[in-house]
Amino acid sequence: MRQGACSFGLWKVAVDYDDTVIHRVRFMRTAPEGPVPIQFTRFLAGKRTTFAPLTSAAVSGDGKYAQIYREVSRIPYGETRSYGEIAAAAETHPRVVGNAMARNPTPLIVPCHRVVASDGSPGGFSPDPDIKKNLLQLEKTTSRRLFS
Repeated sequence: MRQGACSFGLWKVAVDYDDTVIHRVRFMRTAPEGPVPIQFTRFLAGKRTTFAPLTSAAVSGDGKYAQIYREVSRIPYGETRSYGEIAAAAETHPRVVGNAMARNPTPLIVPCHRVVASDGSPGGFSPDPDIKKNLLQLEKTTSRRLFS
């Protein structure tokens, strides 16, 4: 397994990966040195809207969390869905979706930042809710630039 990191504002985005499978993504103040797949640096710079062909190890399997992660992965770039909408699609409860998002091992690849409260408020994000707000703003700005 390889490890590396790139920057997103004041944060480092640490990535553990094998070829095209991403095993773990963390937002940290300091992170291990090393390259990351180019999709990360381009996405975080607003120059790419997908991580293809990269995939998350978390979406495989038959478990409820894997099902939730697959549903979240279907949220288009620049859009959001509520915890309730994801819960309905995955045939579970919104709290289960919230728990899955809190335990998401591969944020960005499984874009948990696109899951918001029913009133549109961002909700939580570890380690800092401002990261979620910044990611949503990046996608909004990039969408306007690329798709207008």
